[in-house]
Amino acid sequence: MQTVLIVIHLMIVLALVGIVLIQRSEGGGLGIGGGSGFMSARGASNALTRTTAILATLFFITSMGLSILARYEARPTDILDRIPSSTAPGTNVLDQLGGAPATTPAAPGTPAPAPVAPKPAVDPNAVPTGN
Repeated sequence: MQTVLIVIHLMIVLALVGIVLIQRSEGGGLGIGGGSGFMSARGASNALTRTTAILATLFFITSMGLSILARYEARPTDILDRIPSSTAPGTNVLDQLGGAPATTPAAPGTPAPAPVAPKPAVDPNAVPTGN
């Protein structure tokens, strides 16, 4: 149903763009437009205005229909449902996502280990600097 409505919606969009581009410029914006069209001025104005209004209404209706179908889809998805739940105490969502390993606090009275400077990554394509 949603695919059929999307196809109809796209056909309406293309027709609406085409009808708007066919219309004659009233205000002469940017100095273009005007000139003689392929239909008489009054007849084209009424027919194109009416067609534009009908297509705009159909566009609005199909847009609302698509949004309603998306809202009441049979299988709603939530990004938080993709993260597996943890049963271990002391873990949270950030721990489950990966990255740096979690550190455990040291027992009281033991000296904290000295921080180790990370070894710089060596790029095999890098230019040697003599260090």
